[in-house]
Amino acid sequence: MVEVSVVIAGGGPVGLTLSLELARYGIKSLVVERNPTTTTHPKMDLTNGRSMELFRRIGVADELRAVGVPVENSFDISWVTSLCGYELHRFPYPSSAKGTRIRRERNDGSLTLEAPMRVSQIVIEPVLKQAAERDPKIEVRFSTRLESLRQDETGVTCILRDTATGDAQQVRASYLIGCDGGGSTVRAELGIKNEGTANVANLFMIHFRSTAREILQRFGIAWHYQNGNGALVAQNDEDTWTLHHFLPPGADNWTLDPKALVEKWVGCKFEFEILVANPWSAHYLVAEQYRKGRVLMAGDACHQFMPTGGYGMNSGVADTANLGWKLAAVLQGWGGPTLLDSYEAERRPVAKLCWATSEEHLEVRFALATLYAEAGDLSGATLEAAERRAEVGRKIAALGNAENECWGTEHGYRYDGSPVIWPEEGVAPEFDPLVYEPSTWPGSRLPHVFVEDGSAIYDHLDPGLTLIVLDDSNTTSFESAAQRRHIPLKVLRIKDANAAQIYQRNLILVRPDQHVAWRGGSVPADTGALLARVVGHST
Repeated sequence: MVEVSVVIAGGGPVGLTLSLELARYGIKSLVVERNPTTTTHPKMDLTNGRSMELFRRIGVADELRAVGVPVENSFDISWVTSLCGYELHRFPYPSSAKGTRIRRERNDGSLTLEAPMRVSQIVIEPVLKQAAERDPKIEVRFSTRLESLRQDETGVTCILRDTATGDAQQVRASYLIGCDGGGSTVRAELGIKNEGTANVANLFMIHFRSTAREILQRFGIAWHYQNGNGALVAQNDEDTWTLHHFLPPGADNWTLDPKALVEKWVGCKFEFEILVANPWSAHYLVAEQYRKGRVLMAGDACHQFMPTGGYGMNSGVADTANLGWKLAAVLQGWGGPTLLDSYEAERRPVAKLCWATSEEHLEVRFALATLYAEAGDLSGATLEAAERRAEVGRKIAALGNAENECWGTEHGYRYDGSPVIWPEEGVAPEFDPLVYEPSTWPGSRLPHVFVEDGSAIYDHLDPGLTLIVLDDSNTTSFESAAQRRHIPLKVLRIKDANAAQIYQRNLILVRPDQHVAWRGGSVPADTGALLARVVGHST
């Protein structure tokens, strides 16, 4: 029987990222994926700033940017009658390159270290797969399906089947992680149910190739072109596009003509090649549990959202950052019994937050569809039609585009109430899904800053715990307590007035996932108890 520390069921972006997270700590894993290749279906087109700084942390951010949309291209959202008609309103957003420059100039802790990136999952997955295959601590097996699992007190026995040959193999793992998507075999085997609502919206997707940029980019480069019937995603700003067309209730999805749908939405006939076309349904579902014994789940296996806001894969990437270090700590012996329990305690509320935020975005989408439906003729050249278009444009602007601006939900959430966060007395800062206010309140993501030598503070953090020291405090008791408990701890001393003003405390204990475990103005009396708690020990 083959033995491995961790089996990861699912070789999509979440499963592959988790394998790279574990490898960072020296943990060997086996990734199994039932499909023979990485995805050919466009499933997402934005990697947000938080995900990019986590990808930077595991060393793949530059490789991903190399396959993304050119960094000088904008993230604009264009609302149109059709692409052969009129543009009604445009929400402008800076390119990745400009966003990177803004981060250097502003440096006030309000922005992620990395700018977001426009990129299709179709091209992300091969990059992550290649990175995993290069690492000797990771074995990647495609065309391999997790068929069943059986766990006991010391591990999990997995039955894996080669989908090409039909051969079965037993693999024994200390832990099994289900990253196997919305139809998760792992979740089904565990008997875990989902909370929420399925089929909140029904759409028809047409993924096509065309070089007719004089039509498709008639209003200039944008990330999304939208109207009341759906959205066209510019996948690479060159020749690859995806139309998501909203379907009315009761529509016979399989009798639709994809070519006719595209031409009707664009507003004219043009040359294009359909690559993929199919109906799909969006859901709001969160698993009732993220863990049973030695089996845990991440990504779509434990949460599914309508893609308004782009919280799907991005939430999954944050899941892996949270779970990866905890698995490593337990397997290496310095993590305690409550550490893996804290994964669900911390990440499930974030999934519920993403659900609630995405629902608000979807309601705005429905309001915009109603606005278009009630606007009357927007296509004419008359003065009356022009006035109607101007009025609809003003109403679109008033409804706003929070869907692409909810920085609180993206990187401002806190792990309140976590059993491995040291609580602080007083009133926590108010949380706003739309606005991110930099804070080192325990449970928060450490605000990113560039320090005096121009380097990013994130690049100085340790794969273990990091104690940031902004004054002359004697940290011997911290270091001694960590050594006694075999907890990896780096003391990072910084003299930086800007960082001190943003961080508000002289001492900040940061976890491997860049979240604050504790902060204080002076060294606490019992550093041993503090460190024990944040790595999952009761004492």
